Amino acid sequence: MSAQGDCEFLVKRARELVPQDPYAAKAWLITARTLYPADFNIQYEMYSIERNAERTASAGRLLYDIFVNFPEQPVVWREIAVITAALRNDSQDKHAQFLKGVFETLPGPVQCKMLLKATEQCFNTLEKAEMLLLLLKRFPESVVQHGVSLGESLLEAETVENLDTPVNCFRKLFVCDVLPLILNNADMCLPVSLLYKYMHKAAEFYICYVTREPSADAQMQGSQEVGGLKSPGRGRSQRCVIDGLSEKASVVTEPWERLLEMVGVVGSLCDWQGEKASRSYSELLQRVSELCRYMSATDSEGFARCCAQIVTCCTLVLFHSAFHYVSAVQPSLFQGQFTRLSCPWVLLEDLSSVYTDVEVERKHTHKKRKLADGREKTMSSDDEDMLVKGRGRHIVVNKAEMPGWAETLEHFRTARESWDLLHSHQSLETEFLKICSTWKTEMWMWFRIFLTDMIIYQGQYRKALSSLALMSSLQLQQNQNQNSLSSSSSLEMQRAIIQQASCHYALGEYRVTHALTLTLSHTHTLTHTHTHTLSRSLESLSPLLLGNDLRLVPCSSKSILPFCLQLMLACFKLRAFTDNRDDLALGHVVVLLQYDWPQGENLFLKAVDKICQQGSFQYENFFNYVTNIDMLEEFAYLLPPTSLTSANGTGDDKHHTVTRGITKGVKEDFRLAMERQVSRCGENLLTVLHRFCINEKIILVQSLP
Repeated sequence: MSAQGDCEFLVKRARELVPQDPYAAKAWLITARTLYPADFNIQYEMYSIERNAERTASAGRLLYDIFVNFPEQPVVWREIAVITAALRNDSQDKHAQFLKGVFETLPGPVQCKMLLKATEQCFNTLEKAEMLLLLLKRFPESVVQHGVSLGESLLEAETVENLDTPVNCFRKLFVCDVLPLILNNADMCLPVSLLYKYMHKAAEFYICYVTREPSADAQMQGSQEVGGLKSPGRGRSQRCVIDGLSEKASVVTEPWERLLEMVGVVGSLCDWQGEKASRSYSELLQRVSELCRYMSATDSEGFARCCAQIVTCCTLVLFHSAFHYVSAVQPSLFQGQFTRLSCPWVLLEDLSSVYTDVEVERKHTHKKRKLADGREKTMSSDDEDMLVKGRGRHIVVNKAEMPGWAETLEHFRTARESWDLLHSHQSLETEFLKICSTWKTEMWMWFRIFLTDMIIYQGQYRKALSSLALMSSLQLQQNQNQNSLSSSSSLEMQRAIIQQASCHYALGEYRVTHALTLTLSHTHTLTHTHTHTLSRSLESLSPLLLGNDLRLVPCSSKSILPFCLQLMLACFKLRAFTDNRDDLALGHVVVLLQYDWPQGENLFLKAVDKICQQGSFQYENFFNYVTNIDMLEEFAYLLPPTSLTSANGTGDDKHHTVTRGITKGVKEDFRLAMERQVSRCGENLLTVLHRFCINEKIILVQSLP
């Protein structure tokens, strides 16, 4: 019998004895190994028996022997591939734990060599990167040799694959796993330019990660969220699966905190001015703001270093604060589904002064109304100057409807300051624009929302209209990609329309303002709420300032329809009270002043005075839309003394006299018309005004310049 035949016989005999007498089988294999020490099959069979019996120590020793003596055998590499797979997947399976134990019994140099050899056997880029990453984590000294090359290979793979988002498996491995190993290795010495490159790659990943829109199949209930995860936004964890990674591997905890920590490490390596190990985003902005003051006084090298530090820090603070602001005003962008609590908010011109900017001494003297001393107190110009001093435009917000209003407005302020700082010097602006171009921020819908609100805050309304047009095109493109029109996207489009109307009004383009406002009147469903209830809700707006301020309101019928009515009133008011007679505009003003009565009482009295000066008044829609009892009384009082009775019930005893006098000399048809009109005073006012907006749309638009 030949030597090969002898080896095969001994192995076969040992296999037969394993179920009956494993010790005898082991003895046969020891004898075989002594006789034929260079035979692979004998040694591999010895390893297989120990592995199947899950004897960790002996299996590890035998694995070491066959790896050293037979490194070219394919079976060995298949076994090593199984072990390294167990090392990578963090499985708690019993067999996986055994395989990890076998690997741990190997000497360190052998482990390192085994992982390197296993890496060479991988042809898939992602699998190869994960294998090499396993090596770097277990042997930090290998980071110097393999860290940068691994990082560059991942970034190159991202480019070759031509992926359309930085939130991909290659970038995730680079940013979350490889880069921390590189930055935290004391023996690494990277060029400053490479540090900035890696920092910007990481920042782009983290920002796009927290701002991406979750897909429908990735939505999970809060009860299913991983315990201990910090939400990157408000009450939210990023649970979307990244292509090429498992769900668990796709989760990035505390992305903003990770990014901030990385800023500290990179700043220390780049020798930033006044860099600390830990700081908040607001402290970052404060530091670079101070740095800007003496940036121009430094030499060319110092100027370039300061410029890079300022741009990097300001950019991160800008996107961090802008994200939190947009999370509050447009939460459906990041929640992935629309709920009552995710209703968008919209920044508009504050029209609270539309009723109060006209002072009229005359009250309803025929009713002998008197105001007690101290009942009313208007804000004087001096009072306003004191409040306005030291601030920009004020943003009014209902604290009851937006509990986190102070934090939201603070984020908005911080983001604006960061933006202004980035545009305070040509060099800063140039570098910032390079980053924006690389990251393609012009396609970020959420950032366009912030930019639009910031431009409106700055009073650049023409530029704001261009930004709104771009935002609408982005929204349309997004809907086409999703092949759907959700309720949230519909509200977002309405949000853009009302902002366009507000901007056109600020520019004095009242006809366009009115056309857009009436478009919204058609889309919104009226909330049947009594007007004095809405008035009380306005009282919680704090502080309520007069002048060129802004208001942040929810994009709901309860808030938008009143604003539309105020916007229409503001447009017609300017035309109604000119020296030229315009009964149509004056009539529209009277109709609109019914909303939130008696806030517009002074303005109505001015309209009555104008009618008295004219000597006559003609408005065809008067009896269609004027149902306010106080207004009807006032108009009846303008005529020769007459008795006007309204039927509040069905019986003869249920009549109420609203004016005094006698009926002599009054035309019977007018008296009957007024009587019928008084009977309509119980109609829902918002329904009447909604009908007014819809039925008279053409006349309303044409009657404005």
